[in-house]
Amino acid sequence: MNVEELQTFVEVADAGGVTPAAHRLGFAKSVVSRRLLKLEADLGVQLLARTTRGAALTEAGAAFREYAARILAEVDAARETLLPTGALRGRFRIAAPVSYGPTHFAPVIAEMARRYPLLRIHTSYSDRIVDLIGEGYDCAIRVGHLQNSNLIAKRVGSIYGKLVASPEYIKAYGAPEKPDDLLNHQSLMQGTESWRFLDGEKPIIVRPQGNFKADNPTALLAAAVAGLGLGYLSDSVTDEYLLSGALVPVMDRYPPQPAGIYVVRPPSQYRTRKISVLTDILIARFGNNVAGGAQDIT
Repeated sequence: MNVEELQTFVEVADAGGVTPAAHRLGFAKSVVSRRLLKLEADLGVQLLARTTRGAALTEAGAAFREYAARILAEVDAARETLLPTGALRGRFRIAAPVSYGPTHFAPVIAEMARRYPLLRIHTSYSDRIVDLIGEGYDCAIRVGHLQNSNLIAKRVGSIYGKLVASPEYIKAYGAPEKPDDLLNHQSLMQGTESWRFLDGEKPIIVRPQGNFKADNPTALLAAAVAGLGLGYLSDSVTDEYLLSGALVPVMDRYPPQPAGIYVVRPPSQYRTRKISVLTDILIARFGNNVAGGAQDIT
């Protein structure tokens, strides 16, 4: 039994099959299968039940997976202590949102790749909330107001925004003056989210309603410019349109509560140097926007 076999087993267990695990690892399926068979032979137990749809953990496999993941985390931490000061190598899988990801975070990730040429960085951009453990990611960059979970999060910055509308919408329907007024307006939404505003330092949470929904801020921006409703959008998205007069801010007395930028990782004993370096670069880029400084949230 060796580290490569343990890593292969954990990848297959988390990916749910040999084929997706082979894709993650960058190996041929035959190599993955051979390592699994060798590990099971060494242990004398069946860890995975193979099916036509993939592979499912046996009872023994489910128990062993936790120990294997813990061993791999300790081995990674040990290997990092042996690297020359400042050196990073190996694979680093990051999940980042499509919203803000290509514009805000991609340059940071590219800078990390430039500094550490031996690091193999794989970034997936999607606005869905990925399963970090199940899909094999080292960490994720997330924007918004985090829900309670067993993940470990560090806030590295903030995103500021405004409630905006087109002059045509305001002329036709008026402008809200307080958060409760939003219930009488069309709001442009990503789904069924809550909107958070500040009355001084007191947060106010509103559940808006509207007929137009999209999971991308650029689409919501287009709808706001077209006069379809009120947009709850970041300054980076709306600045140009506010300057041109295509949009105007509304309800200034109650500004949106700043959204956080977080680096989120699975719960474990160790935070790898790769995650620490990414976190530090993000803080250097966005840290001036962190009220009270960066902080860990569990």
